[in-house]
Amino acid sequence: MPSMITDNLQPKSNARIARQMLRAHRYGVLSTLSKKFDGHPFGSITPYLVDHDGSLLILISGLAEHTKNILSDSRVSLITHDQNDPHIQTQGRVTLVGNATLDPDRERCGKRYLRYFPEAHTYFDMADFNFFRIVPFAIRYIGGFGDIHWVKTDNYRMSTYPLISEEDSLITELDAEQRNTLAQALGIADCKNIDLMGIDCDGFDLRIDNKIFRSDFAEVVLDATQARAAMTTQANKN
Repeated sequence: MPSMITDNLQPKSNARIARQMLRAHRYGVLSTLSKKFDGHPFGSITPYLVDHDGSLLILISGLAEHTKNILSDSRVSLITHDQNDPHIQTQGRVTLVGNATLDPDRERCGKRYLRYFPEAHTYFDMADFNFFRIVPFAIRYIGGFGDIHWVKTDNYRMSTYPLISEEDSLITELDAEQRNTLAQALGIADCKNIDLMGIDCDGFDLRIDNKIFRSDFAEVVLDATQARAAMTTQANKN
């Protein structure tokens, strides 16, 4: 592993902002080392999900070029940016550098991934598609012009915390009325369909009439009690 550049100012703050930015987006450019072209970088657009610990889950086909590359050399990077901002040089973006390996627990990965990407059910049902987990060893966070940081994975990665096992029950517990209140707190009124896709240490995601909205918590939460309180605070904003 190459030597790391240390974090710049406010390392833990930068690490969380980088993690939040990754969580806010749904796809990025995945770069792998080409098996076919002698290690030249090969880029492809790839949906991803940030798991509870900060690692990325991707669901990819064994026939895909990037999968062949990963199986030959696990070293990868993925960059994502604010896809709604046309000012590419001044907007926030994150590059994650790490290793991608097959995750054997297909059912566990699929349960959470398919809440975020229900359209991927068809791929999930195909034996050729499998989950690979990208575990980072370096993160490059750019918040804008001159706001550039290397983020240590010790600050970025989250250790095991209770909310990981409590997420499913908490999602079930929050009924339609509470979800509607959360949607209204995000400035969305007259919603027909609201799905709570996931809750993590940094915030939660709602699918409202087929559009995805991310809401970040003010502070990191570690269990269902803290998450419930933070979501109540969000709901009471309006």
